[in-house]
Amino acid sequence: MPPGCGADKLSHVLRRRSSLALAIFIVAAAAAGAQNRGGATLPRLPGGKPDFNGIWQALGPANYDLERHIARPSMMLRKGPYGPLPAVPMLRLGAVGAVPGSMGFVEGGSIPYNPEAQKKREENRDNWLDRDPEVRCYMPGVPRANYMPFPFQIVQNAKQFFIAYEYAGAYRDIYFKDPGPAETDSWMGQSFGKWDGDTFVVEVSGFNDQTWFDRTGTHHSNQLKVVERYTMTSPYHIQYEAVITDPEVFTKPWKISMPLYRRMEPDARLMDFKCAEFVEELVFGEHRRKPLAR
Repeated sequence: MPPGCGADKLSHVLRRRSSLALAIFIVAAAAAGAQNRGGATLPRLPGGKPDFNGIWQALGPANYDLERHIARPSMMLRKGPYGPLPAVPMLRLGAVGAVPGSMGFVEGGSIPYNPEAQKKREENRDNWLDRDPEVRCYMPGVPRANYMPFPFQIVQNAKQFFIAYEYAGAYRDIYFKDPGPAETDSWMGQSFGKWDGDTFVVEVSGFNDQTWFDRTGTHHSNQLKVVERYTMTSPYHIQYEAVITDPEVFTKPWKISMPLYRRMEPDARLMDFKCAEFVEELVFGEHRRKPLAR
């Protein structure tokens, strides 16, 4: 046998075995992915639709700012000698009042405000402490309710789909039969749901113009319409998408997406966060017979 022939043969065998092992791994991974996409591992109701029952929560800084951004020292800024500084009312919050960075949740990168609406957004951002409805515990609206730093619970059966939010006790009773136009505008709007395969699609309309999408002044008009898509990708994850349309303030529809995570603690539940009582002094304190120091 020529010198080195045994070593070459051994190397050839090892390469074949490695290739075979890699092929088996790829096929197994593809099969597992196909099984999950096919829904075989998803929890299902007796009728076969995905079972969304449970407590869910978004992770990440979407409620701070939906667009891609770097970390910054405060929600409200002022010019400093070497760069932006926290606005005076925010100074004592220190790092607690800072904004974490994010790769963003808006498809295409930015929200397509028209010029006039963009100007109003910037004014809102400069006056965040006075204008953000979250500060005064108003209902968060849709889609913001789904990515605030609070859990929410889905209660579902074949004929009902109900979402209860921890923040401010907000809730949504989603109709399965289109009720027609909402009788009045409201903070949480009117929701009508239907199935698209294994995806639950919710059309939301009938909003007032008082909610924001995040803490950066992202306003809208009462012409807002939101189409949500809830797709369970595993027993522990929902892929959430929302297409937002409002011809009064946006130049075109825009889309956000993010995962929602199932809360897995054995005693997971919604706690009370009826924050209206927490802001009574802020909102009404000046009307006391003997006002307290502010």
